[in-house]
Amino acid sequence: MKLNGKVAIITGAGQGIGAATALKFARENAVVIACDMNLDAVETVAHLCREAGAKAEAFAVDVTQRAQVDQMVASVRDTYGRIDVVVNNAGITRDARLQKMTLQQFEDVIDVNLRGVFHTAQAVVDSMIAQGSGVILNASSVVGIYGNYGQTNYAAAKFGVIGFTKTWSRELGPKGIRVNAVAPGFIDTPILRTIPEDVLAKMREDVPLRRLGKPEEIANIYAFLASDEASYINGAVIEATGGLTL
Repeated sequence: MKLNGKVAIITGAGQGIGAATALKFARENAVVIACDMNLDAVETVAHLCREAGAKAEAFAVDVTQRAQVDQMVASVRDTYGRIDVVVNNAGITRDARLQKMTLQQFEDVIDVNLRGVFHTAQAVVDSMIAQGSGVILNASSVVGIYGNYGQTNYAAAKFGVIGFTKTWSRELGPKGIRVNAVAPGFIDTPILRTIPEDVLAKMREDVPLRRLGKPEEIANIYAFLASDEASYINGAVIEATGGLTL
């Protein structure tokens, strides 16, 4: 098992890529700490993880609220004595063109997708430094590399996540902590379910593989990066886009 016994916190684990990552980690025998604002959803995910044979706990956590993050991290540390992996997956979209975007739309996305990553990483880093090891994995996006129409807020946050990744990999690498980011392209998650079918068809056509990605395909990347098999990968941004940007 790639992640045998590693204690892994996954935010935004109630659905989509986060849920797929929790289940993948469970199958790799990690201890899964599944976090999401939707407690019912994340409890279901934790139950599925336990059915897969892993230890798993569910926490209701809003990553924009530092006190909630700190309380969850303290509970995990008290129970398991260590934190080996954090997957900063929680994220939202609030799309609009620059001229139409409200301050609330901008602030909501920055708070979850950027500030939330900062909160969670900072909350766990002392434990990782004390144990001399750890892995922080951040969810960026193809939008965080190339930008996208109507996503000023999302692009800014996901660009920022790459900045976090590059900076933390320099700061924390000497302390035995690896920091990497994954930049998915068009992935078939609930976020896409509000998009009209004709637009989805165009998105598929733009990808050389002629399909959307699956959440499990991104989860596989997180599992690899969290494992000792990726022990010399630090400060990387792994694109998983099906060739979208070629």
